Amino acid sequence: MGQETELYAPVKAYLEAQGYEVKAEIAGADVVAIRGDEPPVIVELKTGFSLKLFHQGIARLTVSDHVYLAVPVAPGAAFRRALADNVRLARRLGLGLLTVRARDGHVEALCDPGPYAPRKSKPRTVRLLREFARRQGDPNRGGTRGQVLTAYRQDALACAAHLAVSGPTKGAQVRDATGVPRATEIMRTDHYGWFERVAPGVYALTEAGAAGLRHWTEERACP
Repeated sequence: MGQETELYAPVKAYLEAQGYEVKAEIAGADVVAIRGDEPPVIVELKTGFSLKLFHQGIARLTVSDHVYLAVPVAPGAAFRRALADNVRLARRLGLGLLTVRARDGHVEALCDPGPYAPRKSKPRTVRLLREFARRQGDPNRGGTRGQVLTAYRQDALACAAHLAVSGPTKGAQVRDATGVPRATEIMRTDHYGWFERVAPGVYALTEAGAAGLRHWTEERACP
């Protein structure tokens, strides 16, 4: 569906099947549906998600609490990911969201207008607070794309720095020298490919580990 007008007929049929009288382009609204004495239902049509579409929907909320956004279904994983994100956004704004399938005009309501309060995720809150507490200093810049210096990476760097100076060392000694309680676990798991076990309980720094240490040392030195 390359034009907004192609969405109109399926949306109109969808609303008429529910007993609404439907007309297009009423006082700036793409679609207006009336059923008896009920408040009007307004639908804004767009060929894809955009900030403008959400702005239009919010503006229509000054006229009616029953406002939907309608977009065509597009193939591919990118659309499915965007759809999930935009359904959450529509709910948060109190808007409804309709999708229209091109091949047969099937209309699906993914959410309806109304107040919405997202449920808090206690595990996510705990992870956020734990990472904040364990992060040493504030080594990253807000808005960073790519690698982030997490608390786990800081601990791994401390282990790498010790091995770079001391050579192969027992995990318990690295723990005691760096103050990283999980030093042995970090080196054994070797998430970054920085460590290798050279004897029972003894770990050494790999070439990748030396490179990672240099990279993050330089990264932290940048203003």
